[in-house]
Amino acid sequence: MLPPYSSEPYSDFTQQDTRAGYEKALSAVSGRLGGHAPLLIGGEEIVTTETIVSINPAQPSMVVGTASSGSVDHVDDALAAAWGAFDGWARTPASERAQLVHNVGDLINERRYEFAAWQTYEAGKNWAEAEADVAEAVDFCRYYAHQALAMAEPVPLLEYPGETNDSWLRPIGAGVVIPPWNFPLAIPVGMAMGPVAAGNTVVVKPASNTPMVAWGFIEVVREAGIPPGVVNFLPGPGEVVGDPLIDHPTTRFINFTGSKEIGLRIAERAAQVNPGQKWLKRSYMEMGGKDAMIVDATADVVAAAADVVRSAYGFQGQKCSACSRVIVFDAVHDELVDRVAEGAAALSIGSPIENHAVGPVISAAQHRSVLDEIAKGRGEAELITGGGAVDRDGGYYIEPTVFAGVAPEARLAQHEIFGPVLSIISVPDFDAALDVANGTEFGLTGGLYSNDEGRIERARQEFNVGNLYINRKITGALVGIQPFGGYNMSGSNAKAGGPDYLRLFMEMKTVARRV
Repeated sequence: MLPPYSSEPYSDFTQQDTRAGYEKALSAVSGRLGGHAPLLIGGEEIVTTETIVSINPAQPSMVVGTASSGSVDHVDDALAAAWGAFDGWARTPASERAQLVHNVGDLINERRYEFAAWQTYEAGKNWAEAEADVAEAVDFCRYYAHQALAMAEPVPLLEYPGETNDSWLRPIGAGVVIPPWNFPLAIPVGMAMGPVAAGNTVVVKPASNTPMVAWGFIEVVREAGIPPGVVNFLPGPGEVVGDPLIDHPTTRFINFTGSKEIGLRIAERAAQVNPGQKWLKRSYMEMGGKDAMIVDATADVVAAAADVVRSAYGFQGQKCSACSRVIVFDAVHDELVDRVAEGAAALSIGSPIENHAVGPVISAAQHRSVLDEIAKGRGEAELITGGGAVDRDGGYYIEPTVFAGVAPEARLAQHEIFGPVLSIISVPDFDAALDVANGTEFGLTGGLYSNDEGRIERARQEFNVGNLYINRKITGALVGIQPFGGYNMSGSNAKAGGPDYLRLFMEMKTVARRV
């Protein structure tokens, strides 16, 4: 019997003993930097000559670790191993699978600060952001374990005279999991453990910026007792291992989270039927956002500004759910701009090891990209605060940036920047606010700050996003409480952490028998 599901609470790092616990984890992880993550195929560790070097984005001269980098031959081997393990895993009683998946979450939770500290070094997350990522990973394991039991129940059917009819759900096979770097534990864990809990097997291709955190997850999978071949680990460049994994005729499904550009490319490739392929591949593309908070004239502007700052600059804005647009009524525009700018400018910038509010962006390439978007934005709107790079230990730091006077059709208001950049757009009324909010190709998260019940109800019906938040920040969806996934070019709305997520990786069989 599994214990009842409840989401993991977060730590209070204002408490001295809690801070001491995190500092101890940081010290322990610092002594393990420079290690190596091999491939894992069918339970066998494989070290390759080609490697991926993982660095600390706050101090790029610091090597966090290295990972073996796979080849096309390893793609064949990994999928063969996954299929080799599939029959046995699929026939394992759901109760046993659920317990093993739950065990993965329990083991991660036992090492909560250790996993978080790895993210602080490898992804540049401060303590609260890193710990929240770990807590979400734990929640995914435990929640999907419970959902695996629910999916094992017979499908309810109507009766028909003279026959017995049965329907049930079965896992579909071996698939590919391609997670992003921005939630380097939570998203790989959720994307892999959901299909695995349902009885499938997977090949995980981790993000090249954060392979060491992903390897920690793989080590826990083995320790938890999940059989060899059920979860395989294959780091490598997209063109070397990613494309062959997607194209391979034995790939049954593809589970992707990342940018729109890569997601569309994967979807197109996955739609092709290659020689030897016996099915249409299921593919789930969870992509980006250009998320907006509407603030009307009835709102608590102080609270709205605080939640805008939290939503826009948490983890340096590197969340698909981050607030990148504020759509504000003219009547409160100036006050909101002043308060948001003041809040953004007050955020401390520095090493996440020291738990500053704003750390580095993930890489030199991302640093260049965000600064380039800021430079373009200077020609479109008024720069209120921020906008520059910050030189500390060679890290990839950028000031929290606020633009005002942004036109709804401007690049600042349409393009996903994925950095600490916020655009403020003024509108005269709620009709205009909804038009602007819905005026991008994305539809992931959105928010409304208002005390007008009519507007709140209209937003519920007319604000076209997968996750809408009223009078609170627009990041931080909780597993089992706020199923997460977006509309339009934000992806397939697969709703991670929702009651139907495992169903995506299962198929129904019906048997009718005359009696």
